[in-house]
Amino acid sequence: PAAMAEEILVTGGAGYIGSHCVLQLAGAGYVPVGVGNFHNAIRGRQSRRPAREGPSARGGAFPGPTASPSLRRVQQVVRKPVLFQELDVTDEAALQELFSKHRFSAVVHFAGLKAVGESVQKPLEYYRVNLTGTIRLLETMKAHGVRNIVFSSSATVYGDPKYLPLDENHPVGGCTNPYGKSKYFIEEMIRDLCKAEKDWNAVLLRYFNPIGAHESGMIGEDPQGIPNNLMPYVAQVAVGRREFLSVFGNDYKTIDGTGVRDYIHVVDLAKGHIAALKKLKENCGCKIYNLGTGTGYSVLQMVRAMEKASGREIKYKITGRREGDVASCYANPELAERELGWKAAFGLDKMCEDLWRWQVQNPTGF
Repeated sequence: PAAMAEEILVTGGAGYIGSHCVLQLAGAGYVPVGVGNFHNAIRGRQSRRPAREGPSARGGAFPGPTASPSLRRVQQVVRKPVLFQELDVTDEAALQELFSKHRFSAVVHFAGLKAVGESVQKPLEYYRVNLTGTIRLLETMKAHGVRNIVFSSSATVYGDPKYLPLDENHPVGGCTNPYGKSKYFIEEMIRDLCKAEKDWNAVLLRYFNPIGAHESGMIGEDPQGIPNNLMPYVAQVAVGRREFLSVFGNDYKTIDGTGVRDYIHVVDLAKGHIAALKKLKENCGCKIYNLGTGTGYSVLQMVRAMEKASGREIKYKITGRREGDVASCYANPELAERELGWKAAFGLDKMCEDLWRWQVQNPTGF
């Protein structure tokens, strides 16, 4: 019965990965409760596309989560209400109030600052938001007896790869930027907590490079300002929003001299969180998994794939290397397949087709 559906707190739920995860959770029969402060997500001016609210389970119309255009769209896709509250995870009082109103069975923790380059310029801000926010969240969870967490970590914790593909036993902590260090420190905090208190269960998911969008074209990545990541930038060049792509370095020891990364469809990534929540049910302690495809593509291979999907030429210029970048980084995702029963299903063509559909339907974002 619906009354028994588990409530899952999703921090950063209005963001790119968060909103795709909320959609998968709602589709899988959970009750996701999204929170966020709109640092990386757009706040709710009216969506440019008229919001057609679907019928609720009770037959009437339901009000959308008006603060969040992305979750308003999620609600239209899943045709049921989606809960969202504007909240900053560094605000202890707001967290306490939230937890006193809900009975969460687990938390999926995305909220945080996430731009590698910016973290080099603003290290204290990254440590304050990412570390303090997580400590406040864990303290509040503990106070309310919620001891299950899925944490959004990153392949940046591996630093400059000693070998490829990267498996979960690869050394961590030699991070090349404060963003990566903040993810590594949070992993260590959660590991220590699980060691000290045996009733805690955590799954730490090390993402590789999420791209693409939901195949409806309704939700996708909507960077605020100049995109920090390759594919939103490539898509904006293809759609005419930007003149050309800057390619940072073509003298790496790779297939064509440009950086190689493991790109994963955001829907595959979101489904990995459903698999992780099921793992928590086994009282698993602290587990760590890579979420990637196991295949690396260079920047120029990605440009060509996007040209194929869009049917448009994508202009680019070669510039100098960017500080903190490594030559190649791709996953060995076998552990997640073995222990979570999860495997990336979508290839590069699908990632680019879905990204292009989102970009064409939403040329200026939400």
